[in-house]
Amino acid sequence: MKISPEQLKLYAVTDRSWLKPDETLASVTEELLRAGVSCVQLREKNASDEEILQEAALLKEICERYNVPLIINDRPDLAQKANASGVHVGLSDMGIQKARQLLGPDFIIGGSAHNVEEALAAQNAGADYIGCGAVFGSTTKTNVTQLPVETLRAICQAVEIPVVAIGGVTADNLHLLAGSGISGAAVVSGLFKPANKAEAVRHFLTELQKL
Repeated sequence: MKISPEQLKLYAVTDRSWLKPDETLASVTEELLRAGVSCVQLREKNASDEEILQEAALLKEICERYNVPLIINDRPDLAQKANASGVHVGLSDMGIQKARQLLGPDFIIGGSAHNVEEALAAQNAGADYIGCGAVFGSTTKTNVTQLPVETLRAICQAVEIPVVAIGGVTADNLHLLAGSGISGAAVVSGLFKPANKAEAVRHFLTELQKL
């Protein structure tokens, strides 16, 4: 397995819209990694390819310093150009099999799933982990369907690869996922919005230990 459950425990997903005037994506990412974030996904839907590659170069250097994987959202081609650790492909993005053909066996490939059938398909296509949601709605996507905890538990039981919960996850609602079998949580605003990033990370890690 190219990515361990422990590396997926607290998975930060970037969103530049939360940055304050004195912050950069690189500075905030380093702050989060210093505090204990275990994986980073560069996910900037409104950025150009050039901007993504520029940000990826900065984040890759920081992630390597902390020995943390850098995942690029949606774009296997940019993940390859950036020499990132891997890519996360959604259901509407380039398929997992195509991503694997392009990137080869050593890249981490994550897939998305909203039910057991999709999760098994992602695993069979060669995904290394699965992101499941939206478990509590979403602050970054509209028209999302909330994923019942029972479905999340069924997915975790059905697949042999790690599962990460995503969608509206906060340190205060994580306890509702206890016993689901997830390896970790992918978090956007819960990490990028707070003024005190280190405290936010500590709060998440404390609650994740209880799952």
